[in-house]
Amino acid sequence: MKIVVDSHTHTLASGHAYSTIIENAKAAQEKGLKLLCTTDHAPEMPGAPHYWFFNNQRILPRFLHDVGILRGVEANTLNVEGDLDLAPSTYQHLDWTITSFHEPVFPPSTEEVHTQALINVIKRGNVDVLGHLGNPNYAFDIRAVLECAKEHNVAIEVNNTSLTGKSRKGSDVRCSNIVEIGKEIGVYFSTGSDAHFCEEIAHLDLAIALLEKHEVPEEKVISTSTSRFLNFLLLRGKNRIEEFADLY
Repeated sequence: MKIVVDSHTHTLASGHAYSTIIENAKAAQEKGLKLLCTTDHAPEMPGAPHYWFFNNQRILPRFLHDVGILRGVEANTLNVEGDLDLAPSTYQHLDWTITSFHEPVFPPSTEEVHTQALINVIKRGNVDVLGHLGNPNYAFDIRAVLECAKEHNVAIEVNNTSLTGKSRKGSDVRCSNIVEIGKEIGVYFSTGSDAHFCEEIAHLDLAIALLEKHEVPEEKVISTSTSRFLNFLLLRGKNRIEEFADLY
């Protein structure tokens, strides 16, 4: 399986990452990526930028080092109601919205609370993908959430950093369960390095291996082609990005 989109990356704007978007794009080009999602942490994460940072992504070039740049965010799920830490004015400036649980923002609770929060955030309609669901601190009803994600065309991220054990230790077993059940249900998957340093861009080997282990069809992995990824955004109701006309 060949991946041409890294759907989850951070720049130094996140507060605990170490590279610029230029450095990330250069690394993406060197590693053969065609699209790069820049997804810095949203404002409630300690050290994250002000919401103006995300609104102002409209100034970013659509290509850096010949790699298409998708303007994104890793938002925080704030509560069981499914609220996110994004200003209403921000969504129109974003191509790609991840939401994830982070301990400093959403303290781990019960399986019921986590499940309801994920279902509610999906139903709100503002999220394109659920990030690093393998975190063992956030047990949830996998089948219920993935069935809701399929119904609403929300992708499920396979996060390579979670699989390395460097962060969210113990995620590997749940990630495998998620992929197995997700394949059965027929959800869309994305693959993200969750890079916090440019040399981690496109580090997706463990994510690829897990998807291949469960024989997930490539047409269900949206990051396997620019056409799949960009047409998924159209499916989500996003506007066509004219600068990427040759990539659809």
